[in-house]
Amino acid sequence: MTPPRDRPAKPYGFRPRPRTQQPPGPTAREGRDHVVLYGWHPVSQALTNAGRHFHRLLATENALARLNEAGVALPIEPEIVRPSAIDKLLGPDAVHQGLYAEAEPLAAPELDAMPDDALLLALDQITDPHNVGAIVRTAAAFGVTAIVTTARHSPNATGVLAKSASGGLEHVPLVIVRNLAEALITLGERGFTRIGLDSDAGTSLDAVGPRRPAVLVLGAEGKGLRQRTTECCDLLVRIDATGAIRSLNVSNAAAITLYALTRPASPTD
Repeated sequence: MTPPRDRPAKPYGFRPRPRTQQPPGPTAREGRDHVVLYGWHPVSQALTNAGRHFHRLLATENALARLNEAGVALPIEPEIVRPSAIDKLLGPDAVHQGLYAEAEPLAAPELDAMPDDALLLALDQITDPHNVGAIVRTAAAFGVTAIVTTARHSPNATGVLAKSASGGLEHVPLVIVRNLAEALITLGERGFTRIGLDSDAGTSLDAVGPRRPAVLVLGAEGKGLRQRTTECCDLLVRIDATGAIRSLNVSNAAAITLYALTRPASPTD
């Protein structure tokens, strides 16, 4: 008979740790074919966009009632969940307002498809999704035709960016290019005025009136426009700030510049 093996003594008070299983529930799927949208404006605007194709929609009872009251037709059957279920997907700090969706990315138009009277934005390696989302929201407010950005060194149109855009992604398409300088050269050959925003520029924004077609070029905070990007601009303009702080967040600078480029000409201009 084989003697029993000696087992190490367990410390006093030892209790085996129970194996816990996560309760079944929704899991996030985000990737090349799935973008995440959450919050009232991003999701409700996306639901009214015929170009959006949804994989799933999670909604609380209150959020679903709000959609019904707003007359938003649902292209997909929603999953009715508690707010905590969406919290688990996004984290406790995300303000989802009871709405969460996973959808396919919107189709990116080609640069050649831009109309001859277009007003475009070009983003030169702006990587903060909060800033890019705010810029998209501002672009939608000022009727920007499209935003030109690169496949690299730019955030994906999902999650925080979509939330910050507050539904703007459904109204301002993103034109994805391989090389920003080459895209600016192409636009210049088509007659676009390429206006770069630079705090050290010799020309004030006040001296530049509304014009079409045009592309406003914005650089990343801190680094600004890259040298090659600057060389592809027809004009470099600055915003004249009069207060103690002279530098602006790039999304705020975009809003001020777009206002200047789109305001109707006054009788005294």
